[in-house]
Amino acid sequence: MSRVLRVGTVSLRWEPRVVAVCVVLVAATLGAAVSVVGSGEFPISFTEVVAVLTGQGDRATEFIVLTLRLPRAVTGLLAGAALGLSGAVFQSITRNPLGSPDIIGFTTGSATGALLQILVIGGGAAAIAASSVLGAVLTALAVYLVAYRGGVHGYRLVLVGVAAAAMLEALNAYLVTRAELREAYEAAFWLTGSLNGRGWQHAWPLAVAMAVLVPVVLALGRRLRMGELGDDAAQALGVPVQGTRAVLVVVGVGLVAVATAAVGPVPFVALAAPQLARGLTGRPGTQLVPAALMGAALLVFSDLVTLHLPVAVPVGVVTGVLGGVYLVWLLSTEGTRGRA
Repeated sequence: MSRVLRVGTVSLRWEPRVVAVCVVLVAATLGAAVSVVGSGEFPISFTEVVAVLTGQGDRATEFIVLTLRLPRAVTGLLAGAALGLSGAVFQSITRNPLGSPDIIGFTTGSATGALLQILVIGGGAAAIAASSVLGAVLTALAVYLVAYRGGVHGYRLVLVGVAAAAMLEALNAYLVTRAELREAYEAAFWLTGSLNGRGWQHAWPLAVAMAVLVPVVLALGRRLRMGELGDDAAQALGVPVQGTRAVLVVVGVGLVAVATAAVGPVPFVALAAPQLARGLTGRPGTQLVPAALMGAALLVFSDLVTLHLPVAVPVGVVTGVLGGVYLVWLLSTEGTRGRA
């Protein structure tokens, strides 16, 4: 049951269960992030990491934590939140649980941009990140224009996006097979999605982009949920459906683009996070903040798993395995509901 908090003339409706889920997710994710910082060839205890973060550690531990490991954890937190929030936006727009950016081609387009930079043009990390963002934006623009028929409807956006993803996957595979061995290895590693070697130069641009994009999504959250009632109902309630949808597509693409530029095309986080968040909160419709927190939790916990495996594995492999299992479960349950 929802409750209303009033402060003067301002009122805020909130759900106790949703707040409790968010609090638990924040606590669990921060705990996992601290464990990520403490993991490695030189283990650091949980209490020592907390001591450094509160300004009470020694110089050697402080260097390891703040310079070498904290940027990785922060990048994982921000990228996971961006992917979870982007997935929530696109699943709401398409009104389809499979309408996430890694299914409808936007993540693949981002990877294509990075591959062209790595294998054809050449350049450093900044150029690869810029090309990754540009690839996602151009792919989204192409999908949006092809799907537009007096407006963009969810099922058409999904179908066009899946087709675009298939074509871009073929192009990506061709680019890798035609590359030199060293460049092909670099490209394949980037395509897997990894948090290895992430520094503040990856975390800060991601943080700045999210500081701009996240408030826009939250401000349009009410319109987004009203759009789930259907275009006619939303328009009757005064929502400019197509204009709102266009803005949300731009912002959602921006979120997935900056996340992919920072960590590579990490699969399935954008797909699973919104639905897991919805299941935990027990509320119908889009849950933006829980989806973002769930995305951060999925990516950080997956990174923690990679740090404790006997062999070095990129985080994208772990999310891919977990996401594949989740996708099979999702398709089977959706099929059961359809037959019912």
